[in-house]
Amino acid sequence: MDARFLGIAELSEAPSVAVVIDVMRAYTVAAWAFARGAEKIVLAESLDDALALKARHPDWVALKDGPPAPGFDAVNSPGLLRSVDLGGRTVVQKTTAGTVGALAVKEASLVLCAGFVVAEATARILRARDGDDVTFVVTGEDGRADEDLACAQYIARRATESATDAAEFLLRAGASRAAAELTEGVREGAHPDDVALCLELDRFPFAMVATLEDGLMVLRPHGAPSPTDTAAI
Repeated sequence: MDARFLGIAELSEAPSVAVVIDVMRAYTVAAWAFARGAEKIVLAESLDDALALKARHPDWVALKDGPPAPGFDAVNSPGLLRSVDLGGRTVVQKTTAGTVGALAVKEASLVLCAGFVVAEATARILRARDGDDVTFVVTGEDGRADEDLACAQYIARRATESATDAAEFLLRAGASRAAAELTEGVREGAHPDDVALCLELDRFPFAMVATLEDGLMVLRPHGAPSPTDTAAI
């Protein structure tokens, strides 16, 4: 497998296979949403688009980065979302980096969205496609976020070396700027458990695949979530 690691701004053409990484917190939140019963997640282009989708579909659950805001039902926090019943619901998600990264590679033949919580399931798909060139999209901090780069490098390694130890990669993520900002309360709309939840390796047995459906980028679990995944921590 030929892997490359790029920031969103460095994407010049649609890759064949893209793995979009947002550890803290978009794709940890997405995994929790599926574990809590969500059917699908629509990745919105903008806050206005998210609100417009919510207006057309009042039963959908809209969430965003930052503090609570009118029109949105939830914020981008795994600690806050883990107790929400999303059985059969559609979630609309708009975040600063994660959703932007997925939309930037929407023309790819395969788009996987990932964090540490779905790392092994994501690596398993890549192993099954042995020989493909894979672009890891490091979404945070213009491609420099160490928690995202560490996760991307870990998944890339797991896709080719099944004995790879996660410890050093998780340590880097835990020492990242994003982790510090969440711990120190710099980022609004957070829960004290968010960092720990984002670093919980292989919490869920499914991967997450994004595809275009009727003009919308839609994320779905690849492999059904287990009923035990919904247990609160």
